[in-house]
Amino acid sequence: MHTLPSTGYLRLKQILGSNKSNPPIPPLIPIGKTSWWAGVRTGKFPKPIKLSKRITVWRVADIYQLIKEMDKQK
Repeated sequence: MHTLPSTGYLRLKQILGSNKSNPPIPPLIPIGKTSWWAGVRTGKFPKPIKLSKRITVWRVADIYQLIKEMDKQK
């Protein structure tokens, strides 16, 4: 399992994983980018925070909450 801080922000590749990273980053939520952004648009997934024009992040607390809700649905 991943070791995440209790507070802070995550980039998309930290949430969805990245095989291109060295070492590869395993996904917290194993879906594709298109599905993730569709879920953000519909409100299924948390809204992002824009830190700058090219940097988008999500609160760690929001991702923990999402994972908790997804585990309840299983």
